[in-house]
This record gives sequence, structure tokens and C-alpha cells, in this order.
Amino acid sequence: MAGIGRLSTKEAVLLLCDMQEKFRPNIFQFTNIVSNAARLLQAGRVLGIPAILTEQYPKGLGPTVPELGAEGLTAYAKTSFTMMTEEVEKQMQALGNPKQAILCGIEAHACIACTTFDLLEKGIEVHIVSDAVSSRSQTDRLFALSRLKQSGAFLTTTEAVLLQLVQGAKHPNFKEIQQLMMQPSPDTGLLAYFSAL
Repeated sequence: MAGIGRLSTKEAVLLLCDMQEKFRPNIFQFTNIVSNAARLLQAGRVLGIPAILTEQYPKGLGPTVPELGAEGLTAYAKTSFTMMTEEVEKQMQALGNPKQAILCGIEAHACIACTTFDLLEKGIEVHIVSDAVSSRSQTDRLFALSRLKQSGAFLTTTEAVLLQLVQGAKHPNFKEIQQLMMQPSPDTGLLAYFSAL
């Protein structure tokens, strides 16, 4: 089903981009963005989807925030905007070169954008989880999402990803995933994006 964006647990990797302490006060909707990314990470663990975590210049910007729940993951330090460093590329190869990337983190117009371009150029399908991605400015965030959609990325939401990965109540892990959706996703200000279309 190449081209339509149907997610598969066997083909996907979860990419967690730069959700670090120093960004906390400045990123639009930071708490909700991290909360949604944490749910995706929990779902990935239940469903066997590997996760890759990066940190932008951690010496200056601090560690990944604890509420992401990323303990046990190696944090790949970087200074480039893209997540696709040499170390991350090697990790992708070790995972068998996943064909789909579920992407969340910050900032939408910088690291998320550059990562998306690199993944798309490699022929990897990119699913940007819009309510788990942000920037300091809502303007930059919304224009980045629009721009990345033009480039061929799929825009989706946390709950949509969870539901697509299990495909229905017959999935053996459905009850565990359902528990992650007991509370609806918080409003992260995306309605402005659709009203602008």
C-alpha cells in the first residue's frame, strides 16, 4: 500500500526529536507536545516499534525531559538540525532500514523539517504527528506543517497513529492501546491550521 500512508508496526520507527529541558519555557504547548509523544513511546513499547531519541547540543540545552519516559533509550547528541546523523543512520540500518518514520518533537520549522527532508530523500515515508510537534512560535509551527505536507509528509495526530497501528479491537494489544486513549488528546492549537486552508 505504498503511497497512501497506511502505518505498519513491522515497517515503522518512532523518532523523538530534542524534547529537552531548556526548551520547556519557550516552546508553544510544550507540556502537551511531550505528553502526546510520551503516549506514542508507550504505544511503541507495547507494539514493538523501535524508538530513536536525539538531543540538540545537550551540554547547553540540557537532557531530555523526564516526563517523556525515555529512560533506557540512548540519546544521540547532535548539533545539526537533522536527526539523521551518522550514528542515527547506523541505528536505522541496525533496525533493518524501516520504511516509515513516525516523527515528533521540536522544533517544527528546524529539526523536524530538516529530518523530514532527509527521510523523504531516502524514500522513507514520514508521518508527522502534528499534536506532538511544535516550535517557539505558532506561526512557524503551522507554516512548517504546511510546508512539510507540500514536500510529501503525512500529517497525523497521536490518537490517529495509535488507532492505525492496531487497526481494530481484534488486535492482541488493543486493550493496552485503548488505555492510552482514555483521556482525549489536549488541544494544541491546530484548529488555526485548518481554518487557514
